[in-house]
Amino acid sequence: MIAYIVGVVVFALGICISVALHEAGHMLTAKAFGMKVRRYFIGFGPKVFSFRRGETEYGVKWIPLGGFCDIAGMTALDEVTPDEAPRAMWRYKTWKRTVVLSAGSFTHFILGFLVLYLMAITMGLPNINDKPVLNSVSSCVTGATTIAEANNPVCKPGDPAPAKQAGLLPGDTVTSVAGKATPTWTDTFNAIQAASGPTAFVIQRDGDTKSLTVDVARELRPKVDDAGKVVGTTTVGAIGAGRTSSFAYNGLSAFGGATSFAGNMFEQTWNGLLAFPKRIPATVHSIFGGVRDPNTPVSVVGASRIGGQAVEQGLWQVFFLLLASLNFFVGVFNLLPLLPLDGGHIAVVWYERIRDWLRKVRGKSAAGPVDYTKLSAITLVFVFLGAAVTLLTVTADIVNPLRIP
Repeated sequence: MIAYIVGVVVFALGICISVALHEAGHMLTAKAFGMKVRRYFIGFGPKVFSFRRGETEYGVKWIPLGGFCDIAGMTALDEVTPDEAPRAMWRYKTWKRTVVLSAGSFTHFILGFLVLYLMAITMGLPNINDKPVLNSVSSCVTGATTIAEANNPVCKPGDPAPAKQAGLLPGDTVTSVAGKATPTWTDTFNAIQAASGPTAFVIQRDGDTKSLTVDVARELRPKVDDAGKVVGTTTVGAIGAGRTSSFAYNGLSAFGGATSFAGNMFEQTWNGLLAFPKRIPATVHSIFGGVRDPNTPVSVVGASRIGGQAVEQGLWQVFFLLLASLNFFVGVFNLLPLLPLDGGHIAVVWYERIRDWLRKVRGKSAAGPVDYTKLSAITLVFVFLGAAVTLLTVTADIVNPLRIP
């Protein structure tokens, strides 16, 4: 229980640090361009303490669920004093305002990458693409009626050792079995289970393609249902080789590994955002007693609880992956072209730029800044929807939280 609490607290602290650095990204880029930053605060609600350094007030508030960076003249509607007017943000070039507005999201991307890089050089990165890379080659294969027996065979003289006898080695990538392409380990596993006797394997080893013949044995194995429960036995093909669950890197190769992994996480984040509306009904269903779909969205509360479970079970790889994925999600989500998100402000900035360019082409003078009051109704709709989704996911994470199996 103590480990769980520690995990929840550490994960929540990680989120707070991410948010603080998000706002720091806005502040530092704004100051670099000469904009006036009035305040930089961590948290919301009543003030705990603050101090002033130069023209900026820095402080902490009691509710550690966010933060803010107050830049003078972020929009033309913001009131500015006469001395602030020349340095109002809306007066700066489009590209400078874009950099400042997107700096928060890029801070999340950098944090996510750093987490992945540190994972790569310490505990390795998980094989999330199910690559058919061998991690181990057993000395034999034997019949088994339980999963434990299948994973830990007791070898006797004369027991078959198909993978070892054929010359398969840890690190080999299986590209085809019996003439059928195997892009994933699942494909490889299914092809092996269906095979019997001498079977053609094609592998990649140190950049070279090799063809091997593996004498696939037919052995008794436990039959497992969709819930992971053993429901009997069956006879399947077996060779005595295991899949790599994670890849190790050195300090140099970790850059490539972390970059590739980050690309996969960006893709998953985007696909998750596209599927988000379809998962809301399942979230509502889980609140009223339905089984919680693991693909339903989670709030900061739910993510922290999963982080606590990961620490409790010693699954630090899961803990850090969750922290990295949360940073990528927040970074991408915040760039959506919707007010009041940073992406919405960026969209307005570029609308002004394109509009004024078209006016210039037609021989007209530049128009004034966008009137944000005309966008207030749309902004309120998105704020309301965001609050509703937050309340929904927090409720689901309290009454029917996701759990690590």
